[in-house]
Amino acid sequence: PGHVYGGHRGNWFRLYRDMLVNRLGGRVINKKTLPNKGISVAFIGQDGSGKSTQFRLFADYLRQNGFDVVLTREPGGTRISEKIRNIILDPVNTEMDPMTEALLFASSRAQHVEELIRPSLEEGKIVLCDRFIDSSIAYQGYGRGLGDCVRIINEYAIGGLQPDITFYLDLDPDAGRERNTRAGKTDRMEQEKMEFHRRVYNGYRELSEIYKDRFVCIDASLTIEEVADRIRSYFEQYRSSEC
Repeated sequence: PGHVYGGHRGNWFRLYRDMLVNRLGGRVINKKTLPNKGISVAFIGQDGSGKSTQFRLFADYLRQNGFDVVLTREPGGTRISEKIRNIILDPVNTEMDPMTEALLFASSRAQHVEELIRPSLEEGKIVLCDRFIDSSIAYQGYGRGLGDCVRIINEYAIGGLQPDITFYLDLDPDAGRERNTRAGKTDRMEQEKMEFHRRVYNGYRELSEIYKDRFVCIDASLTIEEVADRIRSYFEQYRSSEC
């Protein structure tokens, strides 16, 4: 989407991208060539969308049906990544620059992928991740206005490992803010102004159009059980199609 991309930071990151490609010998990583035997599933959405609740319910469903499941989250998931998470979300860090924030998310993700996610998939496990690369693109690329550089740095962070399924819980940001207020949530990202959360929401909606092959959009204003049922139904359809 052109309206958030470009600018002086974009020029710098194009140079950085070219430098990395040269260091990698021009190698292009294609997810289809990766030796993953498991299934990667990401849950994304606005703060207050019920994403974390559905994440836990789906994990319970999979375990009850005999699947070997790894639960993880972003930022975080490993010892190093959790330390980075604490820096990112600390409400005291109000002076954090948007580019610093984006690079911290990418650093946490790179460690997370190589230490936990990729090895788990190679062992044939189902990996459920509460947020992943699309969250960074929505929050930092759209919300912070950093643009396409967020996607570029995170493509290097994930090394071609996109989710097989991305469950996007679609909820209007005003409704999400109301839910968070009732729950008393107050981390640094959740304290942002509504203009920021509306940009994030628009970013998620645009990403759902760009990545239709892996995005599953679910109306998060439905009841908890209705949302959970849609998630389970899609997963079973996906498994049937892969067999």
